[in-house]
Amino acid sequence: MHISSQRGEEEDEAGADKTKKERSKRATLPNSRLLRALASSPVIKIPSLVAAISTSPLPSSSSACSARTGTHPIPMGKDTSSTSFHRLCYFLFALSTLSSLSFLYWSQRPAPCKPDLFGGASTSVKGLNQSLSLLSFASAWNRLHFSTSPPRRRLKIALFVKKWPQQGLAGGLERHAMTLHLALARRGHELHVFTASPNSSAAPGEHPGAFNLKFHLTRPTAAGYLNQPLVWEQFHAENSSGRPFDVVHTESVALFHGRARNITNLAVSWHGIAYETIHSDIVQDILRSPEEPRKPAIAERIAKVIEEVNFFGRYAHHVATSDHVGDVLKRVYWIPEERVHIIVNGVDEEIYRLDRKRGSDFRKKFKIPEDASLVIGMAGRLVKDKGHPVMFEALKQLFEQDETLQRRVFVLVAGDGPWSLRYKELFPNVIVAGPLEQTQLASFYSALDVFVNPTLRAQGLDHTFLEAMLSGVPVMGTRFASITGSVITDADMGYAFVPTVASIKEAVYRVCGEGREVLRKKGEAARSRALRLFTATKMATAYERLFLCISQQTQGWKDKDDFCSYPLPWDGSTA
Repeated sequence: MHISSQRGEEEDEAGADKTKKERSKRATLPNSRLLRALASSPVIKIPSLVAAISTSPLPSSSSACSARTGTHPIPMGKDTSSTSFHRLCYFLFALSTLSSLSFLYWSQRPAPCKPDLFGGASTSVKGLNQSLSLLSFASAWNRLHFSTSPPRRRLKIALFVKKWPQQGLAGGLERHAMTLHLALARRGHELHVFTASPNSSAAPGEHPGAFNLKFHLTRPTAAGYLNQPLVWEQFHAENSSGRPFDVVHTESVALFHGRARNITNLAVSWHGIAYETIHSDIVQDILRSPEEPRKPAIAERIAKVIEEVNFFGRYAHHVATSDHVGDVLKRVYWIPEERVHIIVNGVDEEIYRLDRKRGSDFRKKFKIPEDASLVIGMAGRLVKDKGHPVMFEALKQLFEQDETLQRRVFVLVAGDGPWSLRYKELFPNVIVAGPLEQTQLASFYSALDVFVNPTLRAQGLDHTFLEAMLSGVPVMGTRFASITGSVITDADMGYAFVPTVASIKEAVYRVCGEGREVLRKKGEAARSRALRLFTATKMATAYERLFLCISQQTQGWKDKDDFCSYPLPWDGSTA
């Protein structure tokens, strides 16, 4: 016993020495290397943030867009995102010592034998030749092939959404609401939209083909939210006039949980939860400059996660818009699996499609020369948390350090925000097109060789990825779980990077080295995947089946078919 104890003490001392050496080594690492080193830390794992950047040599510069050799080091310039190790330790210590958030580590551990939910060639979903329960289906419903023909039964659906898009300009949540519910209305369902009017005279525009779409407008609160007492009164009035609602759908917390808790035929779609936001806060703090004060967001966000865990269970059914969120809802928020359903966002495939003529016209409109070697595009809100400070600095260093890139590579920016003016003043080859309507945005995507979204927001799933992929464009994005788990699942359709200047520069050089032919093939693969999984039709038919299932289960209406089972006679195979 004495020998065993002595040996254990020696091992502990050796382990302590090793730990000290590792800490000493980490303290000297720059941020990008520090993030990789922390990936193996037993204290806490944030895998989508700290996934290792490939250390393989860069592709040969045979492409005309760069004169660099494949192994030439990328000039780093001044790393404005450099921070001390102690600063990062502050975060990790604060998170890891709170026992109430121990799940921040455990929820990120890979589930044993967990398949790729969207699947490559090696993935199979067992049991699809036999009937399965949809409410227990763990993968994304986009993988299933529901009939594109409208069902025999037409539903009366109530939608609660904070805002309805005005003149085609909206954020991701509002665009999701409009795309989904217009598709459902066009499939014959009766839609009632409970939303806020921006002013007393405003009214949503007309939507061709969606004749059974009715809006119930109320003035928003001073904070911009739906006026819950007024909207609840409107809902009850419509629900009691003739036919009651078959199903109620709320986009995030448009309908507060206090009123939703007694509605059994309700589904909520989550477009961002506080747990994911903590990840975003950590990333943004790591990237802030030494002069920029730290925001006291982490402690507030931890309290928000706990609050959400406490009230999320009051909603009857939950729709996760990415595979990662579905996993978090089950394992962190403790929502029973049969009440969590993964339906990834979709976009209108009739608008976003491959059209090289349209893309060529868009390039001419913005005077991009025909011999340009590469056209990179960005779209959306040009704000800090979408990663534009980091992207701006990466482009600035790339074009300052390589005149060939500055002459041959062009950047198209669609959108508006504080960083719009900065991009305009960067270099002549960076062109800001401003905010675009959907049809214009479709032409924008068709003009690109590659699309990049440098977002620092880990929450939700950005529609711009899906729009670009449907347009046949390969995509580049931040290595967050929601992105690499649902969209850029492998290198065949795009590129993932850590949100640092160095990593973005490396990704751009890699794109240049691979050349247009490789990009074209990646674009084809991206479009093929998007057509299988990310169309408005795919999304709408999945939600339609969920709504039919919920209505049948809660209201007990009789039908020879069980809408909670798959496949039904008219259903097809997996995507």
